[in-house]
Amino acid sequence: MTADTISAILVSGIVLGSIYALMASGLSLVWTTLGIFNFAHGALMTLAAYVAWTVSDGAGLGWGLSAGIAVSIAALVGAGILMERLVVRPFYDHRDILLITVMTTLAATIFLEKGIQLLWGARLKQLAPIWPGKVELFRTAISGQEMLIIIVAPVLLGALAFFLRTTRIGRGIRAVGQNPDAARLIGIDVSRLFTITFAMSAVLAGLTGILLGSVRLVTPEFGAEPLVKALIIVIFGGLGSLTGTILAAYLMGLVEAALTFFIGIYWAPSMIFLLLIIVLLLRPQGLLGKVVR
Repeated sequence: MTADTISAILVSGIVLGSIYALMASGLSLVWTTLGIFNFAHGALMTLAAYVAWTVSDGAGLGWGLSAGIAVSIAALVGAGILMERLVVRPFYDHRDILLITVMTTLAATIFLEKGIQLLWGARLKQLAPIWPGKVELFRTAISGQEMLIIIVAPVLLGALAFFLRTTRIGRGIRAVGQNPDAARLIGIDVSRLFTITFAMSAVLAGLTGILLGSVRLVTPEFGAEPLVKALIIVIFGGLGSLTGTILAAYLMGLVEAALTFFIGIYWAPSMIFLLLIIVLLLRPQGLLGKVVR
């Protein structure tokens, strides 16, 4: 294997890992705080891409990509708040909240996907790249948009970690994630922080959709595959560990790039699932998860 091949695999893995880290961090944030999986996370990613496309290029608006991104993020904040209040909040006190919210968020996914298809149609869309042209990284040519993904993902994830560790709201979210009952006793508004968490998670999904929407073609099922990968990564990294999720995302990206090169694009997903099973057999709590006794 030549140096150019190793470089190409490495760069491809970093791009994939950056996308997966952004996507999975939103899922991990909701799980850590609320103890549920939001299966509508991928549909929110799709919605953001369509809104950004509509405002920037489509529907004759032509307001520009910056306006498209701003409107899309605002729309995702609203969508995240609505989803938490309508789909999740009614079941907070139910003993089977995990199972119920699997069904309700899956129902929300179907509603969003069919609504997107009804509003925008089934024709393929694509966002204009924020960073057009080609660049070279480690002697491998990639698009400027992929380079932007590599740069933006660590910055956003670092900002998220800084927010959670240093701000009052961030520390409150962490406290709620550790023990919501104790958080209520010391005066923390748990319901408000649940809403904020869902909104933040939706924004992370939306930013992923906007960044990826100029690299791949956008369809009503655009977010389905990244959602599956994100779920795998959250479990692989360790439930409740944002650091583990980010580490697992980049490892998964590198492994997928290598497998795609050696065994092909069709067999790579199957091998990823097999590797996940082997890792969880050896370490059931995931990479950085805690052992539950």
